[in-house]
Amino acid sequence: MRLQTKQRISLSVFFFLSGFSFASWASRIPTIKSDFQLNEAQLGNILLTMPISSLIGLPFSGWLVSRFDSRFPLTVAFLLNAVCLSLIAFADTTVTLVMAVFIFALTMRIFNISVNTQAIHLQKQYERKINGSFHGLWSTGGIVGVGFTTLLLAFQVSMIHHLLIVSGIAILVTLYFYRFLLRNDKSPSGNKLTFGKPDPYILHLGLLVFCAAICEGGMFDWSGIYFQQIVQVDIFTTGYLVFMAFMALSRFISDMLIEKIGMPATYIFSSVLIVSGILLSILFPTFWPALIGFSLVGFGTAAVIPMTYSLAGASSKYSPGMAISLIATFGIIGMLLGPPMIGYLAHAFSLKVSFVAFALAGFMLIPISRSFFKINKL
Repeated sequence: MRLQTKQRISLSVFFFLSGFSFASWASRIPTIKSDFQLNEAQLGNILLTMPISSLIGLPFSGWLVSRFDSRFPLTVAFLLNAVCLSLIAFADTTVTLVMAVFIFALTMRIFNISVNTQAIHLQKQYERKINGSFHGLWSTGGIVGVGFTTLLLAFQVSMIHHLLIVSGIAILVTLYFYRFLLRNDKSPSGNKLTFGKPDPYILHLGLLVFCAAICEGGMFDWSGIYFQQIVQVDIFTTGYLVFMAFMALSRFISDMLIEKIGMPATYIFSSVLIVSGILLSILFPTFWPALIGFSLVGFGTAAVIPMTYSLAGASSKYSPGMAISLIATFGIIGMLLGPPMIGYLAHAFSLKVSFVAFALAGFMLIPISRSFFKINKL
């Protein structure tokens, strides 16, 4: 087997397993809410720990990717992330829960920067778009994670045993596959973060990722609660599972879609699907309309982040690793700021009304992407 093929398989495994682990955490948020007897605003406060942690990790993760081959921070961060997933399950006070979530988010940030840096470098070797398929595997891992959680819920398996199993799998797989990751991928230049006037190229891409991530992160954390409280179904993971399924489908075909209609049209298409899906779920909050709405949001959201990360590799100012680090900062903040924002809005108004924020974020993809392509003739 060619080295390039081994590297792609190894990266695919890490993307898949990362989605599996994150979905295991996200699908247990209703359990945490119930166990700690939290209202929506209190749960929002807990979830706010994650973007704070990611902001703190900005200079650290960028330095690691520029200082070492990205395989090193990728491996160490994912091992620590697996341990922290178990610690979340063992938390018995809100203080220990916040501490575990804080480190979980920090290690997730370092891993995300590292694995996407690897993906961009490998895509350049293939000389064709393959980044969407990696993110498709992340979503597929999420589907399997939600399905696994749903199965364990049906058998009334405790959260502790559930997350211990996931952590164990993550650790064992990491110890085997890390040796096949890309080596010597440090960039000789563009590794220094410069402060001052924001680079328009990075700023536009960051805002695109931010808007998509608000939708993605919010749907991850609140779709189960929406189906539990608004749609009122017993198996509350149904909406999340459908959302993840259509995200995966979209990401596997996104590379082909971009080749056919181009990136500018793909951003607009994604925006229309997100807004339509959210409005359908809000206006008709019963099982089938909500399920169809969630599928549209998943399909629309999915292509934006891998497509934008691919554009990051073309930055003239920063190396791929540093550009991804900067843009991913917008994404992680959006993904982790979205959930607490929905919590606060739901507490102030209602959970159904709070989902309007996703429609607004999805709509903003149109003016931001049009501005980007107007400035940058790609």
